[in-house]
Amino acid sequence: MAKIEQVTSSINALTEEFNAITHNLANVSTAGYKRICNSFVKSLEAQLAGQDEELSGTISIDKQLDFSQGSLVETGRSLDFAIYGKGFFVIETPEGPLYTRNGIFYTNQNGQITDCDGRIVAGQSGPVTLPLGTALSQINVSADGSISAKGTVIGKFNIVDFKENENNLVAVGGNCFKMPDENITPVPADKIIVRQGYQESSNVKTVDELVDMIMVSRLYEANMKFLAAQRETSSSIISVAMG
Repeated sequence: MAKIEQVTSSINALTEEFNAITHNLANVSTAGYKRICNSFVKSLEAQLAGQDEELSGTISIDKQLDFSQGSLVETGRSLDFAIYGKGFFVIETPEGPLYTRNGIFYTNQNGQITDCDGRIVAGQSGPVTLPLGTALSQINVSADGSISAKGTVIGKFNIVDFKENENNLVAVGGNCFKMPDENITPVPADKIIVRQGYQESSNVKTVDELVDMIMVSRLYEANMKFLAAQRETSSSIISVAMG
């Protein structure tokens, strides 16, 4: 019974890992996306070595986000921005600030810079509002995030960093993150470069994800075969016992 419980635990963990991998692959083209990874993924190879039977023991899930830098892709669009270095744009919402690496922005009817859902992108001194009649071609953003319109500085992106607390961030959908611990506050990001006319690509590496998927699929199949064999053995025992 204990062995079956271990295998069942393994199957549940492998299912979660498969879902994480498919989610990563679905977002391989999403600007600023950060891949989901589980702590046991890289240990699977060790468990596979010389083992064609079921996975021994249970698997402990420790889901984390990989915040490593994605490559920068030039788009030429005036309201596309990419951060090179550790930091996040701040998105203002009624429920509190959210943080994102997706710098594909727009403007609303009031001339304020927003994300794709119409939420305000925070500036260091509040919303950044473009002067009336400003054409997108007249917007310039410097490497430190300062925003100019028609040659006049009108604001600066509020770009923040969580330093060693970055791994506390949780994904909340829409390529945004939040900090669940209210006692952890971000600090101004340093050593960053803001690139206008660029997007940060997803940090998902398709080949790596496919390799992990094959590994997970193999382990899942091995465990399912073990459970099927156990059911057959149990059925045989019951048949013999009942004569």
